[in-house]
Amino acid sequence: MSFFGTMSTATTGIRAQSSALGNISDNIANSQTIGFKRTDTSFSDIVTASSSRNHLPGAVLATPSYTNSVQGSIDASSVATHMAINGEGFFIVSSQVATVDGKPVYDNVNYYTRRGDFAMDKYGYLTNGAGYTLQGLAVDPATGNAIGDSPSRIQISQDFLAAKTTSVINYKANLPSYPMTTNADTGIAGSELLTLASMTGQTDLDTITAANADGFLDRTISGGAVTGYNALGGPVNVQFRWAKLENTAGDGGTGGTTDEWALYYKSNDTANDAIWTSTGQSYTFDAAGKLTPAVDTSTITGVTVDGVSLGDVTLDHGASNITQFEDKNGSATVNSIDQNGYPSGELVSVAVSDNGRITGTYTNGQTVDLAQVTLAKFNSPDKLQKLDGTAFAATQESGEALLGGTGDIIASSNEASNVDIADEFSKLIITQQAYSAGTRIITTIDDLIQQTLNMKR
Repeated sequence: MSFFGTMSTATTGIRAQSSALGNISDNIANSQTIGFKRTDTSFSDIVTASSSRNHLPGAVLATPSYTNSVQGSIDASSVATHMAINGEGFFIVSSQVATVDGKPVYDNVNYYTRRGDFAMDKYGYLTNGAGYTLQGLAVDPATGNAIGDSPSRIQISQDFLAAKTTSVINYKANLPSYPMTTNADTGIAGSELLTLASMTGQTDLDTITAANADGFLDRTISGGAVTGYNALGGPVNVQFRWAKLENTAGDGGTGGTTDEWALYYKSNDTANDAIWTSTGQSYTFDAAGKLTPAVDTSTITGVTVDGVSLGDVTLDHGASNITQFEDKNGSATVNSIDQNGYPSGELVSVAVSDNGRITGTYTNGQTVDLAQVTLAKFNSPDKLQKLDGTAFAATQESGEALLGGTGDIIASSNEASNVDIADEFSKLIITQQAYSAGTRIITTIDDLIQQTLNMKR
């Protein structure tokens, strides 16, 4: 091979090392860029001619070797809308191209990124530090299920959260075998019971009038209270009282063989109207203090308190969680009482949960799922095209995006650059030495050419 051919080979080596030096420089410069994926350098030889008896040096080619699939470390963040992917997958994002009439305009191309430092912009979109807008699926607030299967830009609405009428009251309690009512006297059989005979002018015990309010209170025990909400979000105070109607001794006048109770709620505070109304459910207990038959749920028809209607309300007791065990105080022990209604509320904050849900917290104390973050994956992620802002575009080599990346979304976190400074400096030293060696070959060949030209002298 000629001297000039050898010089050409050395020149390609210098160019290759220069490319490697550029990749190292890019990696070091982006060592603190969120979600950045380093670019390594892959060297391959180009052979001019080679056989068992002869070999002519050719050249070397430097090509980028991408590490898009190499995980970066997960760092905690104090921003609730920041998120990181641990494992396979990319966030699906859009790029804003213009603003028209005060509204952003986006192109119709999906891009992909591991940069998860998203924050809500003035339009309500979740946009990362590079300006890309997050995509995902809307969530049905009623069922909590994602809507559809085609991701779109996530926009957080500032609208009020509508009030929800109370429809279920979760209620669990233990009733004493002997209620210590005001009227109770262990020396008088049946004095602890509420009987029709004790209620003046009553034809039944379904509703207790205001005229019998004091007598009712003297023969019942408190069952707790809960604040429900009507359709407009107005608070409704629902008070309960338990009345024992019969016991195994038959002191209620019916020759009972079981202990029977009734639950009442206060329906009206005004005089001359029914003031306590039965829920309509009979609770009977066996000798072991268990409901027989079991009462897991009970529906109160047309609940109205002081003229405010809640409609039909279901009492959810769970699996026989109303019991009758001995209580030395003779009072009802309410283990749980809550309901599913709430007033309207204004959005206070937005956060990301570890299951990839975008959630909103409102002034009424409710936390509601607003959207589901969708991840995309590729058969060959290292073949994606790098773009500005730590984003990628799909290529023929990478394949089309497939929805359903298996990575976990880590809330309040960011994925750091996968650049290792120590490793980059090690490669820098090696590249520098290889570059210097290439220049030595060129200067050596130059000397040899000069000596060849001087042979004539």
